[in-house]
Amino acid sequence: MSAMEMFWAAPPVARTITAITVALSVPVHMQLIPGYYVAFLTYRVFTWRIIPEVWRLLTPFFITSPNLGLLMDPYFLWMYSSQLERESSRFSQPGEFFTYLIFVCSVILMTCGIGMDGVFFLSALTLALAYTYAQDNPNRQLTYFIVTFSAKYLPFAMLALTLVMASPRAALEQSTGLVAAHAYEFLTKIWPEHGGGRKVINTPAFVARWFATAPGVAAQRSYGTAYTGTSGAQNVGQQGQAGGNGGWASGSSWSSRGQGRRLGGN
Repeated sequence: MSAMEMFWAAPPVARTITAITVALSVPVHMQLIPGYYVAFLTYRVFTWRIIPEVWRLLTPFFITSPNLGLLMDPYFLWMYSSQLERESSRFSQPGEFFTYLIFVCSVILMTCGIGMDGVFFLSALTLALAYTYAQDNPNRQLTYFIVTFSAKYLPFAMLALTLVMASPRAALEQSTGLVAAHAYEFLTKIWPEHGGGRKVINTPAFVARWFATAPGVAAQRSYGTAYTGTSGAQNVGQQGQAGGNGGWASGSSWSSRGQGRRLGGN
């Protein structure tokens, strides 16, 4: 299989964010594009004195650290994002992984960017992905550089390495990724399953339609093969029109069910 075939065979979100990271980071570190123009600067985004530079809400998530980071950061981004998108049962429905990324990036933007005046967020995003991966595979053995340990310790190993190799400030900014990923874990799993609440983060119908497979197409997952039925696209499109369950945060879908019947009744 050629490199391009491997690229197009990869999960769509993972390959897209990795490709953007490489395509944007290389010219920045080669000084073809000044880093100033892609960094998150609040006074350039939230302003009425000039035209708001809204691209700064996205570009800081795609800039690697210099030198070795230009190779390692895209590798870890690719590895954890592709494994989550392809293998995680929590992202089994179309668009769920994309919704997860939007949520964690929003939290990182508010905490690291606005709260701490951070300018680049890729390390925090990678830590968020690693944390979610560790929650799915807590006892899986993995090797991080030259040390082998259980995956549940991975986020803390990444923070420790940043603390040693970079600075306490860099580790603090990176830790916002852990906060973001844990917030998603709490709102979508811990609170609904153990706190008696409801899942408040749901994939909007229009996002689900973006990622819905064609009817009858097989989707390979690590826990089996899923097939989209002939009415799958219609079902995705109709989600959210009844019961209000088509937004980013919504109530229970049971409100869209019809009236029930007693077994044995007419």
